[in-house]
Parts: sequence; structure tokens; C-alpha cells
Amino acid sequence: MNEVWSKADLHIHSTHSDGTARIPEIMEYVATKTDLSVIAITDHNTLEGARFAKSLEDLYDFEVVVGEEISSKSGHIIGLFLEEEIPAGLSALETISRIHEQNGVVIIPHPFSNRGIFGPFGRTAFAQAVNEMAFHALEIYNSVPYLGWANRVAAKMFAGGQGIAATGGSDAHLLQGIGRGYTLFRGTTAADLRSSIDRLETRAEAAPGGLNVALRYAFRIPRIRRLQAWNWERCKD
Repeated sequence: MNEVWSKADLHIHSTHSDGTARIPEIMEYVATKTDLSVIAITDHNTLEGARFAKSLEDLYDFEVVVGEEISSKSGHIIGLFLEEEIPAGLSALETISRIHEQNGVVIIPHPFSNRGIFGPFGRTAFAQAVNEMAFHALEIYNSVPYLGWANRVAAKMFAGGQGIAATGGSDAHLLQGIGRGYTLFRGTTAADLRSSIDRLETRAEAAPGGLNVALRYAFRIPRIRRLQAWNWERCKD
């Protein structure tokens, strides 16, 4: 069995939704400023940015997973390894079913945040969902500032293990956030990442430098809000 462990950031936004960095900027930043082996571009309700990043993959020494953060009626759901966009506004179960139809991987991001499908008080809903929703992984760590409480709830609810994998992601909306939250997996490739998720051996990790990133977010929030307004149809809840 492969004893090499690598890092993947499975939750990155670009200017194709409400991120502040363009895809070429993201690719260069990952290559020169991080030690990530795999990234996933997961813009809101579109695959445009992810497909663009995938088309540039051969120029770099890391791999790109095509992903989408989908706005279901209940909250956000990430689909990875997708071929076709999944529309916003479906139920959580239908959204997950559509991801499975593409043989994709289902991750529940920031599950106990305001935009998570369980919400801040959704511990009972989570317990029920484990039995009802066929998702592969729960985002245990999200490095967006001010989600510390939601991260702690996610870690506590996951602690016993429920046959699902743990992942971490930056949810980066600016370059400096990329890689601040990541998934540790066995192997080096996107295929290895998927296998590691299937074997429930991934771990959610946090990189140092959180305060610096928090300050950068504080200055960039107005711009992110403007991007959300300009891309309202994509970024709507």
C-alpha cells in the first residue's frame, strides 16, 4: 500500500462565481506558493472555472478535480469528479442523486454553518441524514474565518465515525486562503485521493497563518459581496 501522503484543497472559488482570483492566478499560486498535490475548483453552480483549470493542468505538477458547490434547497453540497453541471434549487436528496449519476463524490461542506445543509442547530438532522443521504464525506475543517464554532461541531459529530470520510478545504475566495484548510490523503494523484476517500482514511487539516488570512478577508469582504451580487444567479443560496 502506498505510504506517501499528500495534500488536497477540495474547496476553492474563482471569479467564475464569488472568488476574487482568476483561474490562471489560482494555478500559478498553487504551483509556486503551496505544496498541494490536488486541488478542486468548486465555484457556485457552475463548472466553467473548474473546466478551465482542468484544461491548464498539463502545465503544472499538480492535478485538478472538476467540482461544483451546488445550492440545494437545504444548503450547499459539493460534487467532485463531475462531467455536467447540476442545477441549483433541487432538494438535497436530488442533488446528491445527480452527483451519484455522474459517478461523482459527494462532500457536505461547512455542514453546521448558516449555509450548511444541517445549519447551526442541526445535530439531530445530521444523525438522520447519515442514514438517509448517501454522501461520501463531511468537511470537518473549513478555513474561512469565523467558522470556528461550526468546525468544532462538525468535528464532534464526526468523532465516532459513521462510514463517511473526513475532508478539509479552504473555501478560498482569495489567493492567500488557498491551502489553509486541506485534506490529507494517501498517494499523490486525484485517483489516489478518491481511493483514500473511499477507504475512509482521509484527514482534515489546518495550515498555519489563520490570523493573517482573517485580516485579508476582512479587507476583501466588500469585494466578495460585490462579486456575489454580480453573479447573483450563480451564488444565490
